[in-house]
Amino acid sequence: METMTVERVIDAPIDDVFTWLTTTTNYTASPLVLRCRLTRRGTDAPYGAGAVRSHLWLIGWLRERITHYDAPYATEYVVERSLPPSRHELGRMTFSEVDGGTRVCWTTRAEMRMPLLGAFLTRVLVRPMITRSFGSILDAANDALSAPPSRTRA
Repeated sequence: METMTVERVIDAPIDDVFTWLTTTTNYTASPLVLRCRLTRRGTDAPYGAGAVRSHLWLIGWLRERITHYDAPYATEYVVERSLPPSRHELGRMTFSEVDGGTRVCWTTRAEMRMPLLGAFLTRVLVRPMITRSFGSILDAANDALSAPPSRTRA
């Protein structure tokens, strides 16, 4: 099982960053994400605890369930099903206010489910793909939230 973490400071207020990153349909702003949809709403918020979301990324398909939702500070999820098959123990995003915006720490703990080769393939193939995907989504969030307001012509 591998723990993978990606961190970024996004130049935007914590509430905006939390909302953007927990609304996973925004992930399609990343070139590595093909489709995301909410298949079941959460109990207290659309992407809150109990929500189920489906993602198609270049690295595979995932069905996730939100297990913890503490706006605007943390959200956690577990991957219930995936292709290629994986074991998943934890997905977590934490958010904290810092000089220059909001620090996001995105962590997952998972491995490819494959006898004998799973741990090796996770380390050399899956880890770099997941961290690149997370980084790409965080970069898309920064681009979307820190873009200067558009000017309209008079």
